[in-house]
Parts: sequence; C-alpha cells; structure tokens
Amino acid sequence: MKTKIVRLFLLVVASCSSITVYSQTAASGASTQKSGGTTERRVVRLPGAPPPSVPISPAIVAGDFVFTSGQIGIDPKTSQMVAGGIEEQAEQVLRNLTAVLEAAGSSTSHVLKTTVFLADMADYAAMNEVYRRHFKEDPPARSAIQVAKLPANARIEIEAVALVKKN
Repeated sequence: MKTKIVRLFLLVVASCSSITVYSQTAASGASTQKSGGTTERRVVRLPGAPPPSVPISPAIVAGDFVFTSGQIGIDPKTSQMVAGGIEEQAEQVLRNLTAVLEAAGSSTSHVLKTTVFLADMADYAAMNEVYRRHFKEDPPARSAIQVAKLPANARIEIEAVALVKKN
C-alpha cells in the first residue's frame, strides 16, 4: 500500500554538514527520521552556577549554532530579581545573556536573532535604549512580543540564536 507524504521538513543542523529529513504521513500521523549524518548536541553550563530549578539548559550548542534559553533579570550573585524598573532588568538580562553566550563559545557580536518578551509593550522604547548599548553595530534580527506574564514577575525576557566563534 502506498502512503502519501503530507509534509516534508528539512532540518539543517550545523553548517549544512548534516541534513535530517522528517516526514509525516497522512494515514498514521507518525513521523520517521532519516539522517545523512549526525551533529552533536552540547549542553552549556555556567561555571559556578547552581543547576537550574526548572527543567531547562542555559543554552544548547549544535554544530555552529548556540540556542539560548530566555534570560530574565535575576542577579546570579543573589538569585533575586534586580531592583528597579525595565532599564535595570533589561541591563541584567543582557549581562546574563552575554554570560551564557560566552560560556557557549560565542558573544553578542555573533548573535543572529533575538526574541524579546515584554510584560508591557509600553516598555519598548526603554528596552531599545538598553538593547542598543549591547548591540551597537549591525544588530541581530529581532522580534518583540508582549506577553501576559513572565517567570518571577519579570518585565523582560530575551532569548537568542548565535553562531559559535571560530578559533
């Protein structure tokens, strides 16, 4: 019996060194995987940081890419949200993001895309001022989204996709 393929997804991991093809059939909805190679996945841990209290990794490196988890304005020294408003939280978020990127072998200058989650879109202009200080030239592509609520009542969360620095 022939099975009709409804969707064909290509996932290119690393720098085109591995192509994984996922297909889903109409009849069963089951997915199959065929791999033309493998790309290692490495969990990034921050030196001296306690393990996260929730089931996430600070970042994952796959091939030449770094995928960070969303960062909020928690001061890693105190494990508390920084005092102040959107500017102070945005500054801490970007410091935390920088630390994660560096632990992954990257930097803010290698960021390709960020997603900014704001508890209130009225904070957009203030966030931009802080963001501009961290991404001075040729900023990455970016989306900004207002959300109903963020972890720890944060006002801002930022996640990023970056390239690993070449030695």
